Amino acid sequence: MTIAVVLVAAGRGERLGAGVPKAFATVGDRTLLEHALGNIFNVSSVSQLIIAAPSSHIAEAQTIVADLRATTQALFGEAPKARVTVLAGGDTRQQSIENALLQIAPATEIILVHDSARALTPPAVFERVIESVRNTGLATIPVLPIVDTIKRVSGEIVLDTVDRQTLRIAQTPQGFQAFELLEAYKNATEDFTDDAALVQSVGATLRFVEGDPIALKVTTPDDIKLAEARLNAESLAGDMPAATLAASSLPGQYRTGVGVDVHRFTDDPSKALFLGGIEWAGERGLDGHSDGDAVAHAVVDALLAAAGMGDIGSNFGVDRPEFAGASGQVFLTATVSKLAEAGFKVVNVSVQIIGNRPKVGPHRADTEAELSRLVAAPVTVGATTTDGLGFLGNAEGVAAVANALLFRSQVG
Repeated sequence: MTIAVVLVAAGRGERLGAGVPKAFATVGDRTLLEHALGNIFNVSSVSQLIIAAPSSHIAEAQTIVADLRATTQALFGEAPKARVTVLAGGDTRQQSIENALLQIAPATEIILVHDSARALTPPAVFERVIESVRNTGLATIPVLPIVDTIKRVSGEIVLDTVDRQTLRIAQTPQGFQAFELLEAYKNATEDFTDDAALVQSVGATLRFVEGDPIALKVTTPDDIKLAEARLNAESLAGDMPAATLAASSLPGQYRTGVGVDVHRFTDDPSKALFLGGIEWAGERGLDGHSDGDAVAHAVVDALLAAAGMGDIGSNFGVDRPEFAGASGQVFLTATVSKLAEAGFKVVNVSVQIIGNRPKVGPHRADTEAELSRLVAAPVTVGATTTDGLGFLGNAEGVAAVANALLFRSQVG
């Protein structure tokens, strides 16, 4: 089944006050258009995408499309499949859609109409709408229930309470059989607030599926703040799909990584113990190609894992003689520099030291301070034992587990 999406992105966004057309306002350092494209590109059944953009921003929209396709190809080995056309919208939403419908491929069976103002609408909502139209043949819209009490008023007088059980909040994308939507637009004699109302005006039956709260409509500056909060919550939970990550949440996303390192105590009495970038005086050192700093090494692995940049071995391997005997400070400083070049900022790090010795308490504050200085973010250090089990319980070595949280605010 051939499916096309019309993306309305020509609104001026005067109430938003961003100084640019609404689709080019930013949420989380990415335009609404980029967010919308990222979600649409994750709907594999879509074969055609037509974007109605302001005539003043056609070139910018085309650049955004090209950049996102290239980024997705580079990151995931495959570019989005949908064929994309960018054209000039009209003075009204309905006129913009009329312009876009002229470009619909003749074999198209289902058309979805979507607003860039609802740019965070996840792919699952698109899929539900498509499935409904495909299985029932009926025009379908995503909706949310109304949770507030609704009053009907006249002037300053409250007349009565409306039964909210029969009311729903309409969202986009709205889906239609192609011939139905094309015929409705051909015969339209007035402007409608959405396409569902238009097709209903010519006798179509309309059904609904579940929408999504994240698909809020961005209209005011407060909506931008709410959208950013929801976007960050989604990306932190790891719920963003591939092209969406490429479009938005990878370059404006919280990411976590885990690192683990283990070293045995050395038989060399002259080797000092270094953990977390500082010397723990009076303690036996740890074996290793470098200084054996299990804490620093675990943090490095956690940072690199969060950034998707490999691990300590692939970046500072034992086959590189310049790192022989290097301190944990060297690895941490180099890693933070790599992260910065790729646009990552460390938010915080947590480290757990595992073993019967050395005792962490006397060194905790100094270790946290040094690690925080090295990664330019808060680092906390904890400790536990294995209840006497294994080589750690026998005080043969030290293990460390680290968890790092990064934020990427720009493309590296």
